[in-house]
Parts: sequence; C-alpha cells; structure tokens
Amino acid sequence: MREPSERGPGRPSEHPTREPSRNATGEHPEHAEHPEHAAGLPSEPPDLVVVGAGPAGMAAAATALDGGLRVALADSGAAPGGQFWRHPPDHARDVVPTADLHHDLPAYRALRATLESHRRTGRLALLLNHHVWTAVRTEHGFTVHAMDRSHPPEEHAVVLHAPALLVATGAYDRQLPFPGWDLPGVLTAGGLQSLLKGGGVVAGRRVVLGGTGPFLLPVAAALAARGAEVVAVCEAAAPSNWLRRPLPLLRDPAKWAEAARYAAVLARHRVPVRTRTAVVAAEGDARVAAVRTASLDGDGRPLPGTERRIDADTVGVGWGFVPQLDLLLPLGCDLADAGDGTLAATVDAGQRTTVPGLYAAGETCGVGGAALAVAEGRLAAVSVLTDLAAPGRPHPRRTAGVRRTAARHRAFARAMAGAHPLPPAWPAWLTDDTTVCRCEEVTAGAVRTAREEGRASDHRQVKQLTRAGMGWCQGRMCGPAVHCLVAAPGRPYAPAERLVATPVTLGALADSVEPPSATT
Repeated sequence: MREPSERGPGRPSEHPTREPSRNATGEHPEHAEHPEHAAGLPSEPPDLVVVGAGPAGMAAAATALDGGLRVALADSGAAPGGQFWRHPPDHARDVVPTADLHHDLPAYRALRATLESHRRTGRLALLLNHHVWTAVRTEHGFTVHAMDRSHPPEEHAVVLHAPALLVATGAYDRQLPFPGWDLPGVLTAGGLQSLLKGGGVVAGRRVVLGGTGPFLLPVAAALAARGAEVVAVCEAAAPSNWLRRPLPLLRDPAKWAEAARYAAVLARHRVPVRTRTAVVAAEGDARVAAVRTASLDGDGRPLPGTERRIDADTVGVGWGFVPQLDLLLPLGCDLADAGDGTLAATVDAGQRTTVPGLYAAGETCGVGGAALAVAEGRLAAVSVLTDLAAPGRPHPRRTAGVRRTAARHRAFARAMAGAHPLPPAWPAWLTDDTTVCRCEEVTAGAVRTAREEGRASDHRQVKQLTRAGMGWCQGRMCGPAVHCLVAAPGRPYAPAERLVATPVTLGALADSVEPPSATT
C-alpha cells in the first residue's frame, strides 16, 4: 500500500461538544428517564474518538488512555470485544460458558481491565450499543454522529467532537451465491460462530461448511465440540498453494500450532476436510435439507462426475471477509488493493490514512486476524499520541517491537490471501434463476443481461439497471458477488459510498442536527 506522508492535526485548545436539548428542570430528557445513560457520555470533550471496540479498537483506546489522552470508544455491541472476542451478555456468562471458544483471552481480559480502570477515572467514555452512522471533518477535527440504542425501542442521537478519529470497524463475511443459498438454514460461517460465542447456540444438527480460508477450521471445531455433526468441510483451495509463499508460514510457528489444534479436534470428531471442493447448491423446501458438493478444477469449475449429495440441515459458507469502510469513504480516505479481491484503507507505517487526523487499524486496513489488529491498534494510538503531542508516548523500542509484530502478521495475511483466492470460474455454479440479491430478488440471469445488453461494468451500474444492492443490506451481501459477475478479472471490489452507514429514523436524524451557534 502507498504510504502517505506522516502528518497530523495540532491539538486545539477547545473543541465544543454538542449537548442534547434539556427539559424544563434543566435535565436532559433522556437522562432523566434513564440515569444510567448519562454515565456513559464523556464529561469532557475527548481527544480521540475510536469507532469499533474489537481487538484493534480496544488496543488503540488502551494505549491512548495510558498515554494521557481522553478517549470516547463507541461500538454497536453490548460489550467490548467485537466479533473475535464476542461473549454472551455479562449477566449470562455463568449460564452460557464460552471461554473454550476463544483465543488469547488473557490479552482480552488485560485490555478490558485497562479500559475499566480508565472508565472509572472518567478518562474513557465507553459508549456501547452506540451505532455510529457518519463522521464529518470540521475545522477542529471531526464530528461523529451516533445513535444510542442501549434502551430499545428508544434511540437517542449522540454527537461527539474530537481532533482525532480512529476507525476500527472490522470486516464482514464475503458471500458467493449458489442455487439454494437463500434457503433458511444457510448461514455465513461468521454467523455460525457468532451464535456459538454470543449465546452458546448450535445452529443445526448436521452441518456442512464450505468456502475458503483457515476461518472454516475454528468454526468446524467449535461446532463439533458443542455436539453438532459436521459432516464435511469443503475447502475450495488446494493445500499446495501455500508452497508458493512458504516463508510467512515458516516465520510464524504459532500458526502451525493453531492449525494443529484444530486438526486434532476435527480428527477426534471424525470431521472430513475435502480440499479443492465447494458447496455448489443447497436443496430443500421450507429449509435446507441437503447440499450438493463438487470437486473443482484449477479455475474453480465443478469437475464432471464428482458431484455428491449430502443430507444436512445447516450450511455455513465463508469466502473470506470484506473490510468495513462505510465511515472512511465519505471522509475521502484513499484505498488500495488488499490482495484478496477487496480494497482497504491506505495507511502509512503509523496507521495514518491520507486524511489528516484520521487513523485506521485492524480489518479496515485489510483482513489479517486479531493479533495483527491488536498490533495495528497500538501503532495507531502511538501516532495519535505523537501528533497531539501527548506526554505519555511508549518507549520507541517497545513501539519498534509492535511494528515488527504487525509486519510479520501482515506478511502472513498476504500469503493467506494468495493461498485462498476466490475461484475465478465460480459463476459457472449459477443458473440464470439463482438469486443473487436476496433483498430485491434479483437473479444471476438479470445481472448477466445487465452486463451483456446494458454494458454494466461494475456493481453500481448493475444496481441502477436491476436494483441489486438497493435493499436493506445496501449491497453488503450481494455487492462483492455482483462485482465478480460483471467486472474485469483482477479488479478489486470497491464498496459504494454511503453517507448513512447504519439505518436511522428521521426523528433521530433531526435530533442529531447541530444547533445554530450564537453568532448565526
């Protein structure tokens, strides 16, 4: 990725925070009804707003707080941890134990302890159940708009101001459609894992997993350990792909150990792992009842005579992840090819984007796992501390060690992307009546017609011609697939720019409007 020049904003002496309207008694109306709501809001304007409380956001917030900054950490979840460290609600953790499903829990607990200690002193505003829907550049830094949904069905507008903004919003599952993928019982692999980690829920009794990438293995192992019969793991890539770039794997023995643990669990439960194989169709009436799998040639076309039908009530599919860039795109952040068919935020060695005062860490910079996200979060926080001239910057030797860790994990991520590419010929699995956009019920045939007759060359043009991507998910599920169906080979998927990153009501939008200043 191209490295922008190292730059950052000066630290302003004042950056006022907008206050919601008060009632006749002088209280904020929503605070009077929910006194606990007021406790989460920052008592003083923060120096840094961090969006996303996953591994990268937690590490960034902890490092910035230890360095003397005031931080507002906002996340749509009910607890810090993101998808990687997803847990049941605090009140249910003794009833639904999920500790065995997690990696590196000591790091998570240390980060939570650090955040909690700073929250008690008032330096951290931990804004959970807060959905950030946009961020805007201002004269003094950034204005961040969020919806507080901690007391449903009510929601309250929250507006934050800070000279620095760090986006660590992670990524979401990338899906490729196939006949029957819209049947109940077909989920993303990430969705299966979220149900397990968040509630101890096993989604089915007979499960087939398909797609590509190492993420399939922990999902299969967790399901098997919780009593599901995982009847097949279908990995589209060939193991020999790793021989093309062996050095990153050899330099990271922890990855070998992790793979060996998963292999032991799968062997103990007799879970077959079939390489160069894909789920090419799902069958059923009210819900999925069976899947069809096939061996693939080098381009990803099903080989004649290799198709098998497997009874299953649940299917989990994952083709990697797409960086969540909704907040970065409207701010003008440059993007670069992440090497796995997606675009990611362009950052320098300190996680600075091309927009002054804007930083990014974790999967928004390219998918690479939790350890990389933690390292990048720490590096981003060090850059914020440096740019705001904070007194408590970590020792340069420690920062250099974190930088080496990030470089090692990023090299592994690039090698992993090369070893687990999307099969170029996967559209051969699709019939013309296969649904591609589930929200608007647009078929593969309609997309192909838009390409051939309408000369659509990207998913935005297909959206204009067919409505694919106009539904509730705004193309997050179908966008990468539509792109692959119409774009030139090798061209990475560029998500659409959205000024509103999450659905909000008109009333909440009106409540988030800044009041006019006294001089207006």
